[in-house]
Amino acid sequence: MTDAAVSLTTKKDWTSDQEVRWCPGCGDYGILLAVQTLMPELGVKPENTVFISGIGCSSRFPYYMNTYGMHGIHGRAPALATGVAVARPDLDVWVVTGDGDALSIGGNHLIHALRRNVNLTILLFNNRIYGLTKGQYSPTSELGKVTKSTPMGSVDHPFNPLALALGAEASFVARTHDLDRKHMMDTFRAAHAHRGSSFIEILQNCNVFNDGAFDEVTSRQKREEMMIDLHHGEPIRFGKDGHAGVIMGDDGQLRIVEVAEVGADAILKHDAHRNDPSLAFALARLSNGDSATSQSTWLPTPFGVFRDVVRADYSSMVSAQFTEAVSKKGPGDLKKLLKSAGTWQVN
Repeated sequence: MTDAAVSLTTKKDWTSDQEVRWCPGCGDYGILLAVQTLMPELGVKPENTVFISGIGCSSRFPYYMNTYGMHGIHGRAPALATGVAVARPDLDVWVVTGDGDALSIGGNHLIHALRRNVNLTILLFNNRIYGLTKGQYSPTSELGKVTKSTPMGSVDHPFNPLALALGAEASFVARTHDLDRKHMMDTFRAAHAHRGSSFIEILQNCNVFNDGAFDEVTSRQKREEMMIDLHHGEPIRFGKDGHAGVIMGDDGQLRIVEVAEVGADAILKHDAHRNDPSLAFALARLSNGDSATSQSTWLPTPFGVFRDVVRADYSSMVSAQFTEAVSKKGPGDLKKLLKSAGTWQVN
């Protein structure tokens, strides 16, 4: 929530006095810097901002922000954040979580926060591994992933975080990565401007337990041909001089083609504001994120805002109901409620 009367702040105003404790080279440092650098541009106050996390390496985030915050328990950050957002709709509430925290024990909390459209900005750090507990496979690890908990290779089909969010009817869904601060800031800015649940998957490197998990897509040598930048209303083209593009076949499937072979007019235009989430869902699966195979099969992968639609947010609807109830019946009486019908005395 933007405060028009807020005084100018700097990155220093948003940076706590706590020592940052992540492994040297961890992608979390880049994400933290992007957020701390962005916050002064959003027109909000530190004292009106809350960061809530669960458990995991990413969940240390609230300690490093000079705002209100809570380091919650495993997977419960969306539930805690929902309570804050509903009780105090004037606050700016962020959730920081990881692929294990959000998609394993916290899966139910996440999908219900998204379907309710609670006014939260949710940052999911996806490194496809459990880092804090020293390298077990996670809900996003690819099939065949050899870890301490899967010495013969994982047989679990992984979650595609964006497809999961879209299946829960999230009203804002995006993807970015930890090696491009500008892209992160642009994506976070768009998410923050959205009223309702904003879900951002951040591909994040764990250089200790899963180093190079996304190198086939995000490394400087690969980006130009492997990253598809989505821009609303523009043809979905990528590669050097935009030689490659995305089309939708008669069967509804998306395919990567050479523009010269099909013609520029055949290239699909991105529509992030389309109410039907099917296009965003198809784009979310255009990678190897939906294919449960090894890194070597990565396909060109979309980044940016997949979906950004307007839908009434949960906090506003709850507040409206409360206002209506008070106007019709007056303020409530807690003692009367506790002593109302349906209670009994046990001798």
